[in-house]
Amino acid sequence: MSVETGIPSDLLAAHPETAYFWGRVVGDGDLTADCVRVRTNDETAARRLAAIAGAEQVDRRIHEREYAHDTALTRTEEEFTVQVFGDLAERASAAFGLPRDGDPGGYRLGALDHDRQLLRGLLEGCGTVCFKQSAGTVGLSFVADDRRLLETIDGLLATAPVDAPTDDVSETSSGGYWFGVDDQRVPEVGTWLYDGSEDTGLFAPSRRRKLRQSVEQARELDAAAGDER
Repeated sequence: MSVETGIPSDLLAAHPETAYFWGRVVGDGDLTADCVRVRTNDETAARRLAAIAGAEQVDRRIHEREYAHDTALTRTEEEFTVQVFGDLAERASAAFGLPRDGDPGGYRLGALDHDRQLLRGLLEGCGTVCFKQSAGTVGLSFVADDRRLLETIDGLLATAPVDAPTDDVSETSSGGYWFGVDDQRVPEVGTWLYDGSEDTGLFAPSRRRKLRQSVEQARELDAAAGDER
């Protein structure tokens, strides 16, 4: 649990821990009549999410996922699920406009207040990071079935204290939607998103490591190109 921020007294209160938690839920989770469920392929992140929510158990499964941009390709990975039972789903749906039982969401995520932690959770829940070898840049995008969610994330990025220009929301081959952050701005955006995360523990180590390694690859390639010039 975070040393800097402590344990939130209420999962609906504006707090760094709750902002990260609900970002993860919105990014890769769901709400039913009596359960909040959130998934992650990072065991450390799963245990942190469980600690925030007071969940007693983390379920582990092997899961096969389709790539969002090419459904002909799949990848096999561990998936950890954290579940919180009770009336939290109903309360969160009312407080933050989260979709529940298939109903559309209004996504009033601004009520969570801590945008950096919220966006970090959203990135780790429904974001992708990749190093583009041909261009020597880092790609950072968000993918979701709900266009309104992506528009909400885009709005959060527009008000961030770093310059984060984005593409228009477009359809994926699988029927969902996606948009990307301008490649040239990804290093600065990524640095801002994970600034201070070591102190709070509110991050997935595997995702932060991939982002940092991709940024370092891009910088090394740019430096090598500069030497050749």
